[in-house]
Amino acid sequence: MYLQKRQWRKGCIYALACLIMVLSMVSLTSQGAAKATARLENQQQSYAGGCPIFPADNAWNQDISALPVHPLSANYVASMGGAQSMHADFGAGLYNGAPIGIPYAVVPASQPGVPVQFDYAGESEPGPYPVPTTTAIEGGAQSSGDRHVLVIQSGTCKLYEMFSSYPQGTGWHAGSGAVWNLTTNDLRPQGWTSADAAGLPILPGLARYDEVASGAINHALRFTANATQKAFVWPARHFASSNSDPNLPPMGLRMRLKANIDISAYPPQTRIVLTALKRYGMILADNGSSWFVGGAPDDRWINDDLASLRSIKGSDFEAVDTSSMVINANSAQAHGAVAASTPVPATPTHSASPTKQAVQTANKTPSPLALRRRPGINITTDTTQTHSQAPAREKAADNPPVFLWVGLALAICTSAGGLVGIRLWRKYR
Repeated sequence: MYLQKRQWRKGCIYALACLIMVLSMVSLTSQGAAKATARLENQQQSYAGGCPIFPADNAWNQDISALPVHPLSANYVASMGGAQSMHADFGAGLYNGAPIGIPYAVVPASQPGVPVQFDYAGESEPGPYPVPTTTAIEGGAQSSGDRHVLVIQSGTCKLYEMFSSYPQGTGWHAGSGAVWNLTTNDLRPQGWTSADAAGLPILPGLARYDEVASGAINHALRFTANATQKAFVWPARHFASSNSDPNLPPMGLRMRLKANIDISAYPPQTRIVLTALKRYGMILADNGSSWFVGGAPDDRWINDDLASLRSIKGSDFEAVDTSSMVINANSAQAHGAVAASTPVPATPTHSASPTKQAVQTANKTPSPLALRRRPGINITTDTTQTHSQAPAREKAADNPPVFLWVGLALAICTSAGGLVGIRLWRKYR
C-alpha cells in the first residue's frame, strides 16, 4: 500500500510538472507574439476605406529620417522662405462656407460609374468614374480654386482623383483625372500630370484625423511652394514651371523637419503631425503658398492646436536626397539608401499641360493669398539612379504558433503519464 501511494505521488508530480511546462510555454509564446505584433503595428501602413494607401514599400510610406541632406538644401529653403511659417492647410469647421482642407469620399465596389469629360483627356484616364455628382468638392460647390474631388472605391481599392471638377448632368466635367490602384506601386506615365501638378496622387499626402487619433501618421505629407523649378525628381512625373533656376525646388522634392527641433511641448495633434514630418517628411506636389501642408477636413481637428504649427519656420526643414531610394524610375517602389546626388533637371518636349488655379484654405485666422499654378510642359527625363543594396528590413519574430508549443507539451505530458500508468498497472494488476 505504501508503494502504491508513492507511485501515485510520483504521478502527481509528473502531472504538476507538465502543467507548469504548458503554462510556461504559452506565456513565453504569447509574450513573443505580443512583441512581434507591436513591431508590426509600429510599421503599419496607412489605410482608408478598407484599402492600403499603396504598398508598404511605396515611396510615400518610407521612413526617410536617416537619408542624407541634399547638397542644395539651403538654396531650396531660402527660395521657399526660411523665415516663413509652416501652415496646416486643413482643420475643423468652415472657411468661406466650405470645409477646410481637401475632402475625400469612400464608395462601395458596387458604385456605378458616371461619364467624365476632361479638358486634358490626353493625360487623363477615361471614365466612367464611380464618383457620385454629390461628392464633396475642395473649396465647396462655388469654389474658384482647384476643386479637387477624391474618391476611394472599396473592394476594388482604386483611387479616383479629379482637378477642376464640376458636376454636369449625370456626370462630371473636369480639367484632368487620374486613377490609381492602391495595391500597386505604379506611377503615371512619365511627363503626365494628374489631379496634382507633380503628377502624384493627392490622398496619400493628406494628414487625416483618424490617423492622428490612432497615434501616428505613417506616411509623407503633401506641401506646396511659391515658386518651383522646371524639373521634377522621383516619384513626381511632371513639373509646372517655366523657370530653370536650379536653386528653386523641383516637383517631388522631399523635405523633412530637422531632428534637433524640439516638439515635446506641442499639443498632441500637432506633435503627431510634426513627428511624421521628422520620420516621413513631405513631398512638394504643387505651386502655392510655401510650407502649406495638406490634410483632410474633420470637425475633430482642434484649430488652435494646428495653429501652433506656425511657430515652425522654413529654416527648421531640410531637403532630403532620395535618389538612392529609387529601384525603378517608373515605379514608386522604394528602399532606403545613403548615396547623395543632385536632382535631374527635366528636358521639355511637347504639348503644354493644364494651367491650374491653386486655392488657399485657412484655420481660424485666415490670411488669404492669390495663388496660381504655372503652365506645365510634358517632359522626358532619365531619372534612373545608381544605388546600393538597401539594408535588410527588420522583420517580426518568426514565433511558432501557440498551438504547436501546447501540442508538444501535451504530447510530452501524455507520454510521461502513460509510462506512469503502465508501471502502476504492471505492479498492481
